[in-house]
Amino acid sequence: MEHKRTAGQFASSAGFILAAVGSAVGMGNIWLFPYRIGQYGGGAFLVPYFIFVALFSYVGLSGEFGLGRLTGTGTSGSFDYVLKKRGKKGGSVIGILPLLGVLGIAIGYSVVVGWVLKYAVGSLTGAVLTNEPQAYFDAMAVDFGSIPWHLIAVVLTAAVLLMGVKDGIEKISKFMMPAFFILFFIIAIRVAFLPGSWEGYLYLLTPDWSYLGKFETWVMAMGQAFFSLSINGAGMLIYGSYMKKSEDIIHHSVMTAILDTIAALLAGFAIIPAVFAFGISPSSGPPLMFVTLPQVFQNMPMGRLFAVFFFVSVFFAGITSLINMMEACSEALSSQLKFSRRLAVCVIAVVVFGVSIFLEALPKMGAWLDTVTIYIAPFGALLCAVFIYFILGMKDIKAELNLGRKKPLGRSFDVIAYFYVIVAAAVLVLGIYYGGIG
Repeated sequence: MEHKRTAGQFASSAGFILAAVGSAVGMGNIWLFPYRIGQYGGGAFLVPYFIFVALFSYVGLSGEFGLGRLTGTGTSGSFDYVLKKRGKKGGSVIGILPLLGVLGIAIGYSVVVGWVLKYAVGSLTGAVLTNEPQAYFDAMAVDFGSIPWHLIAVVLTAAVLLMGVKDGIEKISKFMMPAFFILFFIIAIRVAFLPGSWEGYLYLLTPDWSYLGKFETWVMAMGQAFFSLSINGAGMLIYGSYMKKSEDIIHHSVMTAILDTIAALLAGFAIIPAVFAFGISPSSGPPLMFVTLPQVFQNMPMGRLFAVFFFVSVFFAGITSLINMMEACSEALSSQLKFSRRLAVCVIAVVVFGVSIFLEALPKMGAWLDTVTIYIAPFGALLCAVFIYFILGMKDIKAELNLGRKKPLGRSFDVIAYFYVIVAAAVLVLGIYYGGIG
């Protein structure tokens, strides 16, 4: 396949898993997951969350990885392959829909990654800690308020992609994701020794089992798990297309989910106890990361050092997610329009920055991402699930998933996979009803 000649393959299992984890670990793990736990029953929320993570990793992630590896290309090429097997045409056009969702997220996400980069540098210089947090953020999150940082984030992402899979995506993931876990672990340990941090642990972990009887708890756990694993019909599929045939897809899917969950829990243990230690009310979204936490670092001993640790680690999480999104879109231009890899990456970088430069104000960026994540991305994920398990069929996808495995998948996988498609449809419908669930 064209992309394998131009981009290459993952050289190792560890490289693939860390790249997939890099795609999965993002802002939702950091600014939403800890808040959701406290909002929906503390430790009780983890019960449905773990259930949905298990479901989505076992059949959702593995299905997208499997289709990508089977076809050796991205979403448009994969959909075209599936329909041609059924004597139909138009798959490459239908495959644009999931790609639009990923491109839309990348456009909004690039703004946030630029913000994080500015805060990382500002933490190093001390600017973040010497200014009033709300005023500092408000001055940045306005129209054309962070152009240089935003541009650097997109250019860095493009530079990694131009180096290919092995020398670019894999190498940067092998460095950034371990660094993310180490830095967040250091922060979590430091926070544990702050006076009053125990109230944060109670907020996170004290279970209120009555919430398990509330439908909304299960809906929010489902949405959090779904979006946290980057199931969108394009990003994980393209990484699967770079996977060797000898790799065990199910194992890699489960490991991706486990590490993503550990990242979310680490974020919770680092952020919420620190917030409670200084008597600040927990929040969610950008205000938690860009307003609340700088207040914490201002009052914490050695706060400047830990602010640097925090924003650098968040930048690593953000840039590895952006790499995955832009790679999925770049590959589509390479395989479908026969662009060279260099041209494809540059075109996508220009589109991402060219559109997102008008979304640097928080209200615009938020509205853009809400539209994409509520309507477009979940529809793309559902469409991909239908293509994998109904149009391609269980026989073909299971044959691919059984490669590299010692024990073939049983009949139970079929039942779980069909149930997953129903749940994916529920994510779309309930996301629209609730105005966003992830």
